[in-house]
Amino acid sequence: MTLSWIDPKTALRPTVAGLLAGATLAATLGLAGTTQAAELRFGHGGTEDTAYHLGATRFKELLDEKSDGEIGVEILGNSVLGHETEMFEQQMAGALDLSIINPGLITDFSSTANVFSIPFLYRDEEHWQAVLDGDVGREIADRISAETDVRILAFYGGGKRQIVSTEPLESLEDLEGLKLRTNPTKPLITAWEALGADPTVMEWEEIYTGLQVGAIDGLLNEAEWIHRMRFHEVAPHIGLSEHDITVRLLTMSQMSWDRLSEEQQQMVQEAAEESASYAREVQLEQDAEALELLAEEGATLHELDRERMQAVVEEPLQSVIEEMGLADLHRMIVDAE
Repeated sequence: MTLSWIDPKTALRPTVAGLLAGATLAATLGLAGTTQAAELRFGHGGTEDTAYHLGATRFKELLDEKSDGEIGVEILGNSVLGHETEMFEQQMAGALDLSIINPGLITDFSSTANVFSIPFLYRDEEHWQAVLDGDVGREIADRISAETDVRILAFYGGGKRQIVSTEPLESLEDLEGLKLRTNPTKPLITAWEALGADPTVMEWEEIYTGLQVGAIDGLLNEAEWIHRMRFHEVAPHIGLSEHDITVRLLTMSQMSWDRLSEEQQQMVQEAAEESASYAREVQLEQDAEALELLAEEGATLHELDRERMQAVVEEPLQSVIEEMGLADLHRMIVDAE
């Protein structure tokens, strides 16, 4: 018996009626007994060589060990179940058990998730790790869970975001008027406007062509994805702003969680936390390797005055943070050690 009930081929854009029917069926099935084997479906958007898939595979291995084979995991990667937003909606409805989600894609469902879109949030890698593994990380996870009925088990991530540009970035003055593709979140737009750039919204699949034809002058991205998408071929200048270290949510449908016994829940939680530590280490390594590859393949790396950037955006960002009701979480993050 499995914990999920919707066929992957029909789960891309489930109808409301279908989701309700699935939820009803799931409630009827439940777990007949704690000794009965269960299978969790784990969807994600990464290919097999990404930290997404390697982390998911580690989670599967750990859970198999901890449960002595009682709980299986079926990994469905490469977006076969749809976009991350669609997979999150499936989890909200109880139609998918697990997934890895970019918090910037679920701000329509969780206002708390906006906290991860604040640039210059972390002092360094050590601070980032402390936030995710400490009390503030659990507080953020609990708030998102309460807002969405999707449980945040742990945090993946680890890509350091930089500025990719068709033009040299020898000083912060070179940001003036730069048409910079950003995600459409208020903290990001506010920060980059304060730095003189012109934040622009563009679909992911249009970025390479947009850079070629001059519709945009640059974007914000991690070294791994700059290299994977070959953005440096048309935008060979990379400003080392390190304005963010990515966070990805390892999520589980609350309905799926509730159908597990307490012992099984503990196994899942432990496997999640251990796989998250592994996945973050992998992501940090891949990010550093990709930056070296970019330089080897002809990209020019520009050192930027990060402290000056933080000083410029501090006041306008604080207003937005307060307006969005994130001041307490932001303070907790800043104070984390």
